[in-house]
Amino acid sequence: MIVLKERGIDAMGEYLRNINWKHVLIMCIGNVFAGMGIGIFKLAGLGTDPFSGMNMAVADMLGMAYGNFQLIVNIVLLIIEIAFGRKFLGIGTVVNAVCLAYIITFFYNIFHGVMGLELVALPVRLVALCIGVVICCLGLSMYQMPDEGVAPYDSLSLIMTEKWPRIPYFWHRMSNDVLCALICYLTGGVVGIGTLVTAFGLGPVIHFFNRVFTGKLLAWVDGE
Repeated sequence: MIVLKERGIDAMGEYLRNINWKHVLIMCIGNVFAGMGIGIFKLAGLGTDPFSGMNMAVADMLGMAYGNFQLIVNIVLLIIEIAFGRKFLGIGTVVNAVCLAYIITFFYNIFHGVMGLELVALPVRLVALCIGVVICCLGLSMYQMPDEGVAPYDSLSLIMTEKWPRIPYFWHRMSNDVLCALICYLTGGVVGIGTLVTAFGLGPVIHFFNRVFTGKLLAWVDGE
């Protein structure tokens, strides 16, 4: 038993020594931007990403704080990730699972409660949605490219793809998103154009930021 504990401590020490803390900082900043973007989605009232939307709707139905409910869901998904997708684990997994919902709530409360923003006109809401897309995609690019771990919900589609490789990743991801959107709708949440945009339209924008910003930022901090 003592030997196993020593090996575990040695393995943890080795892991911590190999961490690129500059990448971790970029990943953390990415989560802040992603949370800000999703907060703007919520402010626009046109629907947010299916997973966040589901958790917001169910939390409201149960009378729970959104951050607390999403943390519970992420713990369940994290257990699945540990069991079936350990290679996807990292510091980013924990940061995203624990912090993202609270970051979203923080920015939404700033926009809505402190600044008093109330978006009514559809054109204004659409502009807000577009701004949210840009900020969220920048954040997702900065969160994903450092490769410091995959969020529990994101890992679910990757695990499914490994288990059933004949089915492309796209269909696994879409099935999970559709299920979340359905639960969101059935529990009184908003499913709208924002849900469709976040489910199907973020990829090209994230790729743009990967190429013109985040990739160059990572190369700069690595001295390349």
